[in-house]
Amino acid sequence: MAQNSVFAVLLRSPWWMSALVAGVLLLFAKVVPQPALSVFLLFAAVPFVVIAGISGWKRRHHPSDARVQAVTDAVRGMSWKTFGDEMARGFREDGCGVTRVPNGPVDFSLIRSGRVALVSARRWKATQVGVPALRELAAACDAEGAHEGIFVTIGDITDQAAAYAREHRIQFLTAPEMARLMRWLH
Repeated sequence: MAQNSVFAVLLRSPWWMSALVAGVLLLFAKVVPQPALSVFLLFAAVPFVVIAGISGWKRRHHPSDARVQAVTDAVRGMSWKTFGDEMARGFREDGCGVTRVPNGPVDFSLIRSGRVALVSARRWKATQVGVPALRELAAACDAEGAHEGIFVTIGDITDQAAAYAREHRIQFLTAPEMARLMRWLH
């Protein structure tokens, strides 16, 4: 499917946009006097109903844009101690065993189902994530034998950093994931 086709755009949009298009087509199908055009509009609405369902299903656990913005604003105003406490609480409530790491490029060690992940969260307010910070995390993961690294940020991620992260088993925990992880913030 083309990236900018109507269907691709609607799949990336809120579910109600596709439902609205389907509703308009169904309304026209009801008021159009020609039966052939009415049937055509009825069938034309079907893909939009399907897209609304798919879009809604994909976003069922995603926080709204307003929620993401509220959490982003809240964490921007936090001190490291408060933010670290909130992250640890979120990881625990998500089912992870959490150990704080006092010094170095790693702030937390997470254990879930026997898998270890190291988390670098101190640079959560940085406006842009580059490769140097990720190198430190990757080196710590290799030294500790961790299964993956998690870099926490509300900033932009450079293309080079994204490529480096893919190559070195590093995931980004960005504002939408923070909003899901820290459900109690507002």
